[in-house]
Amino acid sequence: MRVLWVCVAMAGCTGAQKAEEGGPEPAVEAKVAYPEARRDDAAVDTYFGVDVPDPYRWLEDPDSDETRAWIAAENALTASWLADVPERDAIRDRLRALWNYERYWLPRRMGGQVLYEHNDGLQDQNVLMIAPDAASDARVLLDANTLSADGTVPLTSWALSPDGKHLVYGSSDGGSDWNTLHVRDVATGEDLPDALTWVKFSEPGVEQGQRGVLLRATPKPAAGAEDAALEHQKVFYHRLGTDQADDEVVLEAPEQPRFGFDLEVTDDGRWLVATVGGVGRALRVWVRPAEGGDWRKVLDAFDAMYRFVDNDGDALWVWTDRDAPKGRLVRIDVAHPAPDRWTEVIPEGDDLLDSVHRVGDRLLATYLVDAHSAVRVFDLQGAALGEVALPGLGTVEGFDGEAGDTDTFFSFTSFTTPTELFRYDLATGEVSPYRAPEVDFDGSRYVTEQVWYRSADGTDVPMFVVRRRDAPQDGEQPTLLYGYGGFNIPLTPTFSVPNAVWLEMGGVYVSANLRGGGEFGREWHEAGTQLQKQHVFDDFIAAAEHLVASGWTRPERLAIHGRSNGGLLVGATLLQRPDLFGAALPAVGVMDMLKYHTWTIGWGWAADYGTSAQSPEMFAALRAYSPVHNAAPGVYPPTMVLTGDHDDRVVPAHSFKFAAALQAAQQGSAPVLARIDTRAGHGAGKSVGMQIEERADMWAFLVSALDMQLAPGFAPETEAP
Repeated sequence: MRVLWVCVAMAGCTGAQKAEEGGPEPAVEAKVAYPEARRDDAAVDTYFGVDVPDPYRWLEDPDSDETRAWIAAENALTASWLADVPERDAIRDRLRALWNYERYWLPRRMGGQVLYEHNDGLQDQNVLMIAPDAASDARVLLDANTLSADGTVPLTSWALSPDGKHLVYGSSDGGSDWNTLHVRDVATGEDLPDALTWVKFSEPGVEQGQRGVLLRATPKPAAGAEDAALEHQKVFYHRLGTDQADDEVVLEAPEQPRFGFDLEVTDDGRWLVATVGGVGRALRVWVRPAEGGDWRKVLDAFDAMYRFVDNDGDALWVWTDRDAPKGRLVRIDVAHPAPDRWTEVIPEGDDLLDSVHRVGDRLLATYLVDAHSAVRVFDLQGAALGEVALPGLGTVEGFDGEAGDTDTFFSFTSFTTPTELFRYDLATGEVSPYRAPEVDFDGSRYVTEQVWYRSADGTDVPMFVVRRRDAPQDGEQPTLLYGYGGFNIPLTPTFSVPNAVWLEMGGVYVSANLRGGGEFGREWHEAGTQLQKQHVFDDFIAAAEHLVASGWTRPERLAIHGRSNGGLLVGATLLQRPDLFGAALPAVGVMDMLKYHTWTIGWGWAADYGTSAQSPEMFAALRAYSPVHNAAPGVYPPTMVLTGDHDDRVVPAHSFKFAAALQAAQQGSAPVLARIDTRAGHGAGKSVGMQIEERADMWAFLVSALDMQLAPGFAPETEAP
């Protein structure tokens, strides 16, 4: 296929030359024979008087016989096509070898003990370990690999009771966002009979003395409606050993069925703190005495983002972007919460204040400086005390702790540095290694550069370019451009085994910090939302154009990839500029922008996207870029659409309908394939084995699509079929 694509691309000039020489016309490769996808021309929706065809509506039912037959046929086509890529086995073997290293997650002190997740390398799911302290040997508390035979039931959340006697943990089945909470006796390792269901996007809370569990749950949906929109969530108190139906309602908002609640108990046991969210990024903060009583709506205007940090008696430290687009930390008296009574502790600065943690007598503030981390230290009154020394340009997480702690832990990673754990001593400011992985990857062979480029409207946008130190700027480098650009989520340097293998294969990896993301605060985010969403696509297109203009690659050697909102990004830019890319990998993407808000949790994305029911102007803007509705007949580059057959966040209908529409629209010979995982959802908790197979397929697809030769020494020489 790789050789044939090159022939097709050259057919124009070669054909002219042959005609002049009187030779035969060159053969043109036939289009791929795709599985039949029935068009239902009677399926039409009307928006503000405009009729919009929806011919593949039948694919919205993932369990119908017709859809299941289509899925099987699409997977068979994709498997058959990938079987003809000889490099795939070598790529899979290298992914498996590089993935096989011991990994530790950040330790957390809870219930007088230390807990952390661990993976020995190729375990499909993580193992939860427990130890009396950070320096002692740990034992297995819960091995998630024992929760299912096929490795598709992950450990999704966990919390230890303050007395250290019980573990509350969540698990999900086959990648679903729905969780079940269980309670385990720490001493015996046995689970209690309690199994709490219909929990989604909720961390468990554990009451002092372990009399019960605080959880956020949804009323049991009707049979067949399990994937319905997530509404009427409540916070419950479950007393151990009782029926879940008898749980006490701690917090609800019946007049606001789409409110969601995150609840936590302050470290001193004084308050329950609820962070309340609805449709949009603004939040509220309510508190209640932990022993009971009425809720006090400390912050209730839905006018900004608020994140509870810690309390000091009856005062709360709260991060907010109210009157501070790049964030600040304020101190709010519960009894006098009006903004004119706030005390500013850490003021807004030039860099984005991403998060704040209180540990001992220090405030540890993590900033984003041009999309990479810096950590600054303050006392409890906000006086600056210096910075935490980091190993380099990368991303940090951690700094959890309580008022009595004298140290804390954090992680550091970069594009070429696997995640390392460090201990930070509050008294001395010393940073010392805690756990460093041993990985068969030489990061010193590669260099990371931050490059700024100009988007269509003149906005300067950064991207990270990761490449071999000796890679020539000859316009021939196979390049993978990744983006997201949404929901105030920043893309920062992180290590990824698949991306490391891509670098070893001889590829260039690029991560673009598009508008809509969270790299530079509220204004950067809002510049890529609703009627301004096209800015995100323009930024991505400009990144690709810059990579070509600066001599790194050319369109035929440039691939794009993104997941979820990033899948939408890839789908939209692929259709807007098919001439600019040599391959596309849209994964679990939001592809039907006219109906997304009607499925599962989709209504919660309206603040970023707007909805087709909002106004004629918003409908027109969504229709203008909705991938499902813009796959017009034309010549498109090789594309592989990826999804899970029961994704209950971004439902698979998005990808199914887009794949069917793009296959029907493809006038060229390049393949449009669909790779559909079974027993998989949106991606969280996917087994290591499934991840390895997925990435082997993706990278093999790119090797062929980009006419890529693997770097010398990566794998034995193979001959094209």
